[in-house]
Amino acid sequence: MDIAPPRLYLYFDAVIRHGSIRGAAEAMRVAASAVSRRILDLEAELGAALFDRSQKGVQLTPAGEIFAAHVRRVLADVRQTSEALRELQGPMRGHVIVASAESAAIELLPGIMVQFQQQFPHVRFSVAVGTPAALLEDLLDDRADLILTHEEPRHHDVAVLAQIGKSFCAMMRQDHPLANHPILSIHDCLDYPIVLAEADLAARALVDTALADTAATVRGSGVRTKPVLITNMFEVMKHYVRLTDAVSFQFHFAGSGRAPLDGVIAIPLADRPLASARLFLAARRGRVLSSSAQAVADVLRSDLSGANQD
Repeated sequence: MDIAPPRLYLYFDAVIRHGSIRGAAEAMRVAASAVSRRILDLEAELGAALFDRSQKGVQLTPAGEIFAAHVRRVLADVRQTSEALRELQGPMRGHVIVASAESAAIELLPGIMVQFQQQFPHVRFSVAVGTPAALLEDLLDDRADLILTHEEPRHHDVAVLAQIGKSFCAMMRQDHPLANHPILSIHDCLDYPIVLAEADLAARALVDTALADTAATVRGSGVRTKPVLITNMFEVMKHYVRLTDAVSFQFHFAGSGRAPLDGVIAIPLADRPLASARLFLAARRGRVLSSSAQAVADVLRSDLSGANQD
């Protein structure tokens, strides 16, 4: 059973997504004049302009941003209610959206999704990878049911459901000169080319703190911190270090001894700033998840809690 959301809200959302009234009209297969008229009527009713219009398209005004957040939540609630009603009619089904840090999306989610779908084959997943700020925004705007993030989401509208300590590791090829060390420090790695994450990723903030501490400790010893590569994709990092003497840094699940990629190993880093590395599972506070999303949250919470006990 599907509940039809307000048509006006669909028009408004389409204009935002397509960046123009004409693009929204084409996507919804209606006349552009009909979409324009409904938006103008809505603005008149609210007493505020929702879009700044130009020849290049439209952009939300401050009032439009506020109304857009409301529309996204209404559309998400309609979707969740429809899924909940469908689930009452038979086996669990639905669409669960998880926004995640890349390391968790690679190391954690595939196994959990496969096991979950073996029990509930009618449940579908979407997984989006993003920065901590983007993950939080997706959660607050109900574009994601759940998030997995390395940066604690300190927001009054976010509930942390579980957390787990993660190793922060130096990544290198298996025959690298440092590969036989059971544990390393950032300073140990600085004799080799360094690969870093983009500045907006949680991993970069931890590395920058450790590098600053190292520079302060060994002042005057020629600490090398200039990276040979900066990227926002950890898969790019791993493939790069596999082909060179470079070292990169990445979150890795505590207790996991396997190499995350053929020919590349992960060696824990002992620097004090890196000891607080965590992975957080969170949902929007006050939001009632669909039964399928709640079941996935329960599985993730159990998995993370079990890993904390290992």
